[in-house]
Amino acid sequence: MKTIHALRLSAIGLAAAVATASFAQDSADDPYFYGGVSIGQSRAKIDEERITASLLAAGLTTTIMARDERDTAYKLFGGYQFNRNWAVEAGLFTLGTFGFTSTTVPPGTLKGQIKLQGVNVDLVGMLPLSERLSLIGRVGAQGARARDTFTGTGAVGVGERHPRKSEVNYKLGAGLQYEVSRSFFVRGEAERYRVNDAVGNHGDINMFSVSLVFPFGRAPAATPRPMAAAPAYVAPAPAPVAETPVVVTPPPRRKVSFSADSLFAFDQSEVRPEGMAELDQLSKELSGTQFDVITVEGHTDRLGSPEYNQRLSVQRAEAVKAYLVRSGGIDANKISAIGKGESTPATQPDDCKDIKARTALIACLHPDRRVDVEVTGTR
Repeated sequence: MKTIHALRLSAIGLAAAVATASFAQDSADDPYFYGGVSIGQSRAKIDEERITASLLAAGLTTTIMARDERDTAYKLFGGYQFNRNWAVEAGLFTLGTFGFTSTTVPPGTLKGQIKLQGVNVDLVGMLPLSERLSLIGRVGAQGARARDTFTGTGAVGVGERHPRKSEVNYKLGAGLQYEVSRSFFVRGEAERYRVNDAVGNHGDINMFSVSLVFPFGRAPAATPRPMAAAPAYVAPAPAPVAETPVVVTPPPRRKVSFSADSLFAFDQSEVRPEGMAELDQLSKELSGTQFDVITVEGHTDRLGSPEYNQRLSVQRAEAVKAYLVRSGGIDANKISAIGKGESTPATQPDDCKDIKARTALIACLHPDRRVDVEVTGTR
């Protein structure tokens, strides 16, 4: 065998990206174990030139070479997920059986077969693309055992018929993982195994597989309670007419705070049906009133990078503004949308400092994730 056409696997590059990327997360998982099974197709490259040269050195000319370079491959694996970006995984694999038949002059045939199986340990990096979809890459070590069988007929004689070789080499892989539910994932991957063919040659076996992954003891998703809206604003009674000029104090501002968890899905800026109902109620209360301006402010908690949190808060404020204009019929020129990111938390700095568990910390910081709507100049 020899190295076949190079696969553009980006496992090492993906690992570096995961190490440097920051993601703002409204929720996160505690560590958990998982197991799974894979099935797919393996592909090798029979080294026809090398076999032909060996036969020629023995005074034999190859006339026909038939090759069997594909087979079904399997994996059984288990792993430990440290966080959303990193896991370590170990498994057993069978890459299949590959072979060739060479017809020679003087008349004879040489048949060869190789079977490959072994164990592996990988570091797996995951780069979330959305709430459920992640790009995955792996790099690791694998110990593959090659078992060869050679037979000759006619003019072809065979020395060692059953060579064996076990050797540790590298493996790489990349693919996608989709979280169907919190207890079931699906993966599609391409992997490359470097192997020794037991007769002094190194080559690559490529495996293209689909995997079913089953987490064990994974904590259920936290369901934060929605933040209640402030009481409806009631305008004060008009001041009595006086004979002398009086200074009229503008009516107080009205401010309503909505929980971001009730308005939006995880790490998203599209208003959910539950959030639409709350915004519809606000539009109904404002119906028939006059106002100078409505200010929509988006806020996040301190988890994640400040840059990402700022961008997410702006996107969510813009989404609320767009919905009030589209569904509530409010003049877009009277609504401004701004993002405050994590700069103005509702919690105090010491409120959640002693909480170590990730899920509990997220629940404690729930008040910080909100969208404030302030109506100015209502009369």
